[in-house]
Amino acid sequence: MRLSSYGQASTSPAPVSRMMAEFSHDFRDGIDINLGVGYVNEQTIPVAGLREAMEAVATNGARYRQAFNYGSPAGSANLITSLRNFLTGHRVGGLTETSLADKRLAIGACGATSILDALGEVLPQGIVVTSDPMYYIYAEALERRGFEVVTVPEDAEGPSLDLLRAKLDGLGPKADRISFFYFVTVNNPTCTLLSNRRRRALLQVAEELSAAQERRIPIIYDLAYELLLHDPAVEAFESVLPLDSSGIAFEIGTLSKILAPALRIGYILGPDGPLMNALVQKTSDTGFSAPLFVQEMASYLLDHKIDEQLRTVNAGYRQKALAVRAGIEKHLGAQIEECRGGSAGFYFYLTFRDVETHPRSAFFQFLTRTTGTAEVDQLAGSKRVRVLYIPGEYCVHPGGDLALQGRRQLRLSYGFEHAPRIVEALSMMREAAEYARSSQQVVCPG
Repeated sequence: MRLSSYGQASTSPAPVSRMMAEFSHDFRDGIDINLGVGYVNEQTIPVAGLREAMEAVATNGARYRQAFNYGSPAGSANLITSLRNFLTGHRVGGLTETSLADKRLAIGACGATSILDALGEVLPQGIVVTSDPMYYIYAEALERRGFEVVTVPEDAEGPSLDLLRAKLDGLGPKADRISFFYFVTVNNPTCTLLSNRRRRALLQVAEELSAAQERRIPIIYDLAYELLLHDPAVEAFESVLPLDSSGIAFEIGTLSKILAPALRIGYILGPDGPLMNALVQKTSDTGFSAPLFVQEMASYLLDHKIDEQLRTVNAGYRQKALAVRAGIEKHLGAQIEECRGGSAGFYFYLTFRDVETHPRSAFFQFLTRTTGTAEVDQLAGSKRVRVLYIPGEYCVHPGGDLALQGRRQLRLSYGFEHAPRIVEALSMMREAAEYARSSQQVVCPG
């Protein structure tokens, strides 16, 4: 059977997908601990509110017209209004009715992921500039589509400006092939917060390059985790949209992290024009629209439940973040070269001093019980716990500057599992590090 180049590249699962599938095949609820899955905490999902929203949509046909039929590819008018009211009413990103007046908002076919996927269809194949560590799921998808991903190592404020400019200069004539810039503002996997001054500086770089090449090069800010800013000491995020005089800045948001992933509500906000028109048409081509009754439910929740929901969700993640950070300090402490995250979203990103964490390492094999040593691995009839995380090797670009460092890194999620179980897993990581050292599997940093 003949396949497209994308089809051929998709016939084998990505390494992280394969790893998760293998672990989940015989996952034992209540015994094994999955810190790799990026699921939200089930306790944050407003089940009662979802029932209430469903009932309201089903019974109020005057407001939620034809909610179980096809909808507009641009999105439900109710949801678009509710989102605009939410963004301005809560001053999300500092946005106001005035700063939003000339911006268009459109709903994706199936969550924010569908919008990212659509960008890969409607923008020309070429180079995508992003951070390192990178949002590996999207970066790998882009490469399967034929894009080239150029990654810029991040510092404490986001992608390094000096390294970004050096990367752009190093491209030479190939810079003409840059398709778009893409940055996750609370980075996945590291949860590094893109500072307000850095996001403005990134916009300036994109504007300068656009002017030099006499074309508009989009810069996409992915806000997936911004509503989960739960550290009161952190400066509030500021949108760059009011500063975009070139018409190149777009923000992608989602309700998955604060309401429920299964709603699959994602949206894009930015200047109206050809790109927005193409994305709406792509939504129509994909499935006419996002399921209309789900959009109307989301509208109801934004209108009636969002204030309490935001407080509850962020209070829950703040409590877990503090407990997990204390567990990291207690059990891993001096073994960690750097710990990022814990202020927004629900990830910590750890860099070990001398212990490798990739799937072939003794550390990983100890935690997944795949060392080949019976006394470590034996699971049958036992309560021996397995732990899974996302190895840093999958989070950094294999051809980028951090490929070696990524072998000593990992991402752990504190979203899904309960805090005591995560702390238990951290204690096991300490044992795994000791096992790696006893196996003489340690490395010199760098």
